[in-house]
Amino acid sequence: MTPTDDNRADLGKDPSRVSGMFDQVAAGYDRTNTAMTVGNDALWRAATTRAVAPKPGERILDLGAGTASSSASLARSGAEVVAADFSPGMLAEGQRRHGRMRNLSFVQADATDLPFDDGEFDAVTMSYALRNVNDPKKALRELLRVTKPGGRLVINEFSTPPRRLFRSAYRFYNAQVLPRVARVAGTNGAAYDYLNESIREWPDQKTLATWIRDAGWTDVAYRNLSFGIVALHRARKPKSGAAA
Repeated sequence: MTPTDDNRADLGKDPSRVSGMFDQVAAGYDRTNTAMTVGNDALWRAATTRAVAPKPGERILDLGAGTASSSASLARSGAEVVAADFSPGMLAEGQRRHGRMRNLSFVQADATDLPFDDGEFDAVTMSYALRNVNDPKKALRELLRVTKPGGRLVINEFSTPPRRLFRSAYRFYNAQVLPRVARVAGTNGAAYDYLNESIREWPDQKTLATWIRDAGWTDVAYRNLSFGIVALHRARKPKSGAAA
């Protein structure tokens, strides 16, 4: 089926529309991302895995896992990884690719109402997914709830390049080139119009760090990757433990 503008997600971020959009691009999603980022997606995924620092025996939640490329990277450490996403199409593609990994499981989940117990995970992570949630602040609180006291948070998300000239060139690329690359790669260009809009309207690094801190996380810090195209945010749940 070829997606149309009628089912294109928008900045209202209605969960059913966003989920439906991702269902439709699932098969070509990773291929398109690699083309659009000129291979940087693999470098960013490796940086995220290092930041999470998964260890055998740990239980890790990869929320907004998509096709589970990031989940598989984490699971190779020997940790028990749950790949969670609200798009059944994405999860089906992830299971097709990585379903044979014994320590990787798949769960359909809403980021604002997670189907997990309090303090269930040693670490929680999201890559390029928080900005697609209609209430990201609530999602940050839910992530805190399901994390063990002292547990880790890692969020990799598109951000705002701090240098003005590079920022202008990056925004031109997103607006004019990115949807065309998506169409050439055989993916829904309208979906990538939405993704460009969501990146453009997403808050900068300092604002997201404030949201994380306000949700109850401590030791909040971030570092830019690829000149600030994305930012890697880290934090910990207080050892005393109660979720905000």
